Amino acid sequence: MDTSLRSCGFAVVEQRGSKHHALEHGRIRNPPTRSVAQSLAEIHKELARVIDEHAPDAVAVEGIFYCRSVKTALRLGEARGTVIALSALNALEVFEYAPKRVKLAVVGFGAADKSQVAKMVQSMLGLEETPQEDAGDALAIAICHLNARSQHAALAPKAL
Repeated sequence: MDTSLRSCGFAVVEQRGSKHHALEHGRIRNPPTRSVAQSLAEIHKELARVIDEHAPDAVAVEGIFYCRSVKTALRLGEARGTVIALSALNALEVFEYAPKRVKLAVVGFGAADKSQVAKMVQSMLGLEETPQEDAGDALAIAICHLNARSQHAALAPKAL
C-alpha cells in the first residue's frame, strides 16, 4: 500500500468566545498490509464516528499541495474524496485551506516548519503534549477555519 494512506489526522475544535478547545484529535492508522479500498473504508468509518459523536458545524481540509509522486497525489486525492463525500452525506459544508494559509493563521509565518506549527497548536489549545504530526496538522487546519469565519460575507471562506 502507498504510504500516503497509512496515517490520516483528524481534529474537532470548538470555539468559546476567543478561546479554542480541542474536543478530540488523533490519527487514523492503516497497516501496510491493508488494501487501498480497506484503508479508505477505515478512514470513512472513523470519521463517521467522529461526526456522529461531535456533530460538527463544518469540515475543513488541507488544500492540494505539490507531490513529487503522482501515486501519492492520487492516494491523497482519494482520501480527500472520502472525507468530502462523507461530509456531504452528513450535510456538512467543507472548507479548504492551503498549507501556507494554515501556517500563517497559526504561527504568523507561511513558511513555518511542522515543529513550529505543532508547538503553537499546543500553546493555543493548552495541550499537555505536542500533538502527533498528523493530528497537529488537523488541529492547525481547524484553528485556521475557526479564525477565518467572518461576519462579513466578502471575507468569509467559501465552501467547496
